Amino acid sequence: MAAPDLWTWITIPAIGGLIGWSTNWLAVKMIFRPIKPRRILFFKVQGLIGRRQQDLAKAIGRVVGTHLVEHTDIVRGLDHLDFSGVLAAVLNKGLAPKVQELRGLPLIGGFLTEERVQGIRDAIVAGVMEHKATVLEEVEKGLAKGLDVPTLVEKKVAGFAIEKLEAMILEVASRELRAIEILGGVLGALIGLAQVGFLAWHGQPA
Repeated sequence: MAAPDLWTWITIPAIGGLIGWSTNWLAVKMIFRPIKPRRILFFKVQGLIGRRQQDLAKAIGRVVGTHLVEHTDIVRGLDHLDFSGVLAAVLNKGLAPKVQELRGLPLIGGFLTEERVQGIRDAIVAGVMEHKATVLEEVEKGLAKGLDVPTLVEKKVAGFAIEKLEAMILEVASRELRAIEILGGVLGALIGLAQVGFLAWHGQPA
């Protein structure tokens, strides 16, 4: 058997690389595409994300709600807020219409000067801030009863369009997915090179 010529050394690894790259490229694309189920011959084909979106949403919701975001984490974040400033702003917004209404009444209106209203507001804020830990504890209890993080995340992910999920995943992992495609080409070329090497070794005279 004659030893492979230069053309064989070039073409077989090139074909192997092309096959390896194209199959990995197709595999990556089929993670997302086709978005809607399509029938090809006797088979129904749909991208992995679209086909398993509900399962994916449930898994993400379970992980986020169980391991990443808990009610205590939310309350701990609230503890870092300017709680007194937020409370003062809420009181100002809530009390302002009522104060304006009361100022229109005789006797009472003259009593409700800006300084007195400010003093009442500051006294309320100070009183609440003295019991801040208790307030946050009650907030945590309310969150535990009314905020189901796993279900909330699951519904959000399940409601995403497949294109949006694709964009989110590619934003994080596009480099890695591209590396998978390139790796397929490199491995295909190496396999082709090994095949030509085997032919060359096998074709050497004994």
